Amino acid sequence: MPSPSEVQALLAKLPRLRSEIAKVIVGQTAVVEELLTAFLAGGHCLLEGLPGLGKTLLIRTLAQAVDLTFRRIQFTPDLMPSDIIGTEVLEEDHATGKRFFQFNRGPLFAQIVLADEINRTPPKTQAALLEAMQESSVTYGGKTYALERPFFVLATQNPIEQSGTYPLPEAQLDRFLLYLTIGYPSEAEELQMLGATTGTRSAEVEPVLDASEAVALQRLAREVTLSDEMLAYATRVVRATRDRALPFASSIRWGAGPRAGQALILSAKARALLSGRFAVTLDDLRALAAPVLRHRILLAFEAEADGVRPDDVIRDLLRHVPEPKSPLPLPAK
Repeated sequence: MPSPSEVQALLAKLPRLRSEIAKVIVGQTAVVEELLTAFLAGGHCLLEGLPGLGKTLLIRTLAQAVDLTFRRIQFTPDLMPSDIIGTEVLEEDHATGKRFFQFNRGPLFAQIVLADEINRTPPKTQAALLEAMQESSVTYGGKTYALERPFFVLATQNPIEQSGTYPLPEAQLDRFLLYLTIGYPSEAEELQMLGATTGTRSAEVEPVLDASEAVALQRLAREVTLSDEMLAYATRVVRATRDRALPFASSIRWGAGPRAGQALILSAKARALLSGRFAVTLDDLRALAAPVLRHRILLAFEAEADGVRPDDVIRDLLRHVPEPKSPLPLPAK
């Protein structure tokens, strides 16, 4: 457990981290906060948006603001699992003349991995990320290789309506702590962005955190207090996606599982820490309901045909789940 002075020193780095990112990223404040929330929570993040909205630039800027190893993998239709995990190569010992197989590590062996346009590669290669994202390790040839911590996968994808995209398997989607969407900038933000990126000057991003500090912040986030009332509310929100008696139930084919509850609580703790608080509030849980649930509920065919989006269902859900106004009992085991 860090001392109070060490905790304050760590927390003082968070505003600096935001400032370094803001040197390059104009606007998109909510997306930046959600990205940092996923990082502090120790989870992985999926970022969706149309081409040209700065998804890759945002992730690259975060990588520059933390002193961690960074690799970018451009996912293409012909990418194979060995291209990201690594492969064995036949080597020869020049002293003895003996030959042996040497495992050459792929680009997945980095602390921050940008999986760019992940849904442009077939499911076989997408699935190669599963063990790494869940276990922070890679198995090849019967041997398990641990990945250096912190290990953070940031994946971008184009909307699945675009040609040449493969929907991510549900099992892999569930491994992402948060599913973020990035939209068009406002007129003022776009004006500022165009002025800043079409001249000769470029912003220099200075690293703020190293690996040990990032791991310490992730541990600190888990120590943020969560009251029984907030725990009960988070449980109700997740279970409401499976409650067939609620008005919006006809729009949901499959609800969220317990991993969604874990993601909601961990990300709420990280959001509280980002705000300099050591207790989760109702606002933390409500703000993160959509990023946590939008990829963990499967809409019914009729709802999709009517143009219903997951965020629409989540907004309806939050209106129907009672907010804790007084201490609530924990759900019965």
